[in-house]
Amino acid sequence: MNKAKFGPAGNSESFAAAGFKKSEDAPAWLQKLGLTAYEYQCGRGVHVGAETAAKIGAAARAHGVQMSIHAPYFINLSSEERERMDKNVQYVLDTAHAALHLGASRMVVHCGGQGKLTRERAMRNTHENVRRILRALDEEGLTSCTVCLETMGKKSVLGSAEEVCELVAADDRLLPCVDFGHLNCRTGGGMNDRQAVRALFDLMENTIGLERTSRLHAHFSKIEYNDKGEIRHLTFADEAFGPDFLPVAQETAARGYAPTFICESAGTQAEDAAAMRDLYQKELEK
Repeated sequence: MNKAKFGPAGNSESFAAAGFKKSEDAPAWLQKLGLTAYEYQCGRGVHVGAETAAKIGAAARAHGVQMSIHAPYFINLSSEERERMDKNVQYVLDTAHAALHLGASRMVVHCGGQGKLTRERAMRNTHENVRRILRALDEEGLTSCTVCLETMGKKSVLGSAEEVCELVAADDRLLPCVDFGHLNCRTGGGMNDRQAVRALFDLMENTIGLERTSRLHAHFSKIEYNDKGEIRHLTFADEAFGPDFLPVAQETAARGYAPTFICESAGTQAEDAAAMRDLYQKELEK
C-alpha cells in the first residue's frame, strides 16, 4: 500500500539552529527526522539557479525525499489584463524550469483575488488562464511537474474547496492542493472535525474522481483568522486556532489515500510535519 508523505515547506528554524545554511543539506536532515517530502519555496519569485536546484534535487533523490515547489504568490489567475496574464504564464514557466532541476513532481499555484469582478467572471477568467498555462507548459515540453491549484484562506480570493474542485475537474493533468488551514479560515473554523474532512473528500471524489483525490497534494498548519479569513500562520503549540490534524489523519488512513502533506507552520514546520506523520501512522496501525 502506498503511504502518505510528510515534510516541511522550506526550512524550519531548527534547520538553521543545527548549523545548516544551504537547502541542499535539507534532504539528508529531513531523512534523519523520518520525513519524506520537501517543498521548495519560490513565493517571492524564482531566484534559485540551475546549479543549486540540481544539487538540491540530487540530494533529495539520494535521501528518498519527494520534491515539490511553490510558484510565486503574485500569480493572479482571475485577471483578464493581457500583461498580467502573460506574466502569470512566465511565472509558471520559470517555476517549471526550476522544478525540472529540482526533480520536483508538483507545483503549487495560487488562484488569485476576485477584485471588482463578479465571482462567476473571475472563475471564467481563471479557467482560461489555467488553459493558457497548460498550453505554454506543453509548448515548452515542461510537463513532468503537475500543476496543483491551491485552496485559499481569504474569502475575497478564489479558492474554496468547490472552486478548486471545479477548476481541477476541467483537465485530468491538474491536482488540487488542499490547504486544510486555509479552508478552516474561510469557513470560520468549519474544517476541524472528521465529518468536515469526510465531506471534503466526498466532494473531491465526486468531482475529480477517486484516483486523483487519493494522491492529492496538501498543506497543513494552524492559522489565525477573522471574519475575512486568514491572518497568519501559527505553530502546533497554539491552542486558540485550528485545525486539528487528527481528523485528517483518521479519514486519510481509513480511505487508504496516499497524499503528500506539506506542513506550513511558522518556524516549526519540520517538527510539526513529524507530529502529523506520527498521528497518521497510529491510525494506519489501528
